[in-house]
Amino acid sequence: MNKGKIWVANNDGVYLIKMVGDVRLTLCMSFDKFIKSMFAADDYSAIIFDLTDAESIDSTTLGLMAKIALGAAQRKNLKPAVIATAPGMHHLLESMGFDEIFELMDDSPVEDLPATGSDCLETGEYIEQTIKQKVLEAHKILMDLNRQNAETFRDLVKTLEDSR
Repeated sequence: MNKGKIWVANNDGVYLIKMVGDVRLTLCMSFDKFIKSMFAADDYSAIIFDLTDAESIDSTTLGLMAKIALGAAQRKNLKPAVIATAPGMHHLLESMGFDEIFELMDDSPVEDLPATGSDCLETGEYIEQTIKQKVLEAHKILMDLNRQNAETFRDLVKTLEDSR
């Protein structure tokens, strides 16, 4: 699998978030930092996730994606779009309940992210406790989406809460 990357770009309030390769926990802190800056700027009119080049996405990243969808819905009554062309990725998103909080699409209405104006989020070195908090937050968001997620992530969340 290819090392995961998250590319982000803002084109006049249309935020494009492209995930590539094996997107894992190692990007969660920089992804969350991006989410906070996007919500602070409050200049978004559309949010599009492009997962066409994503090989896999871990549950922490999925939880942070849900954080964006729920925040956009609450702040601006906006439903982000997710482009996922691989049947397995589409199935994963549906199984997590993302069809309720995202507009799931099978093909892309947009071109690839432009080379200029886009940023690649970096993996950083963070304190273990800070990462645990982010993982806990992301999984609690997923648990709140549906009963199946609550069952799936209950033991992990309990373990993380007990280790604080």
